[in-house]
Amino acid sequence: MEPICEHLEQAGDPPPRARGCEECLAMGASWVHLRRCLTCGHVGCCDSSPNRHATKHFQRTAHPVIQSFEPGEAWAWCYEDELFTEHRPGSSQDARL
Repeated sequence: MEPICEHLEQAGDPPPRARGCEECLAMGASWVHLRRCLTCGHVGCCDSSPNRHATKHFQRTAHPVIQSFEPGEAWAWCYEDELFTEHRPGSSQDARL
C-alpha cells in the first residue's frame, strides 16, 4: 500500500469552480493539464503550463492537496509533504461541471 499523509487523508472533494484554469480563462491564456484544489475547488493549470496557476494557488492559500482534473485520472498530490498517490480514497475522480 502506498504511503498517504494526513493532508491526503483529510482532503475534501469540493465541486470544481470552473471547466478550465480560472486565471488562464480570465487572461486568455492556454494550459497543458488541469488540477483541482481539494480544499476549495479552484481549478488551475499544471506546472508544465506557462503560468503554473495550481502551484501559485497553493503558495497564495496554503491549500495543500490537488487532484488531477483530467478525464480518467484520480491521482492526487500533497504540496506540503511532497507526496503523490495514484488513487485517493473516497474521491470522485471524474467530477465535472
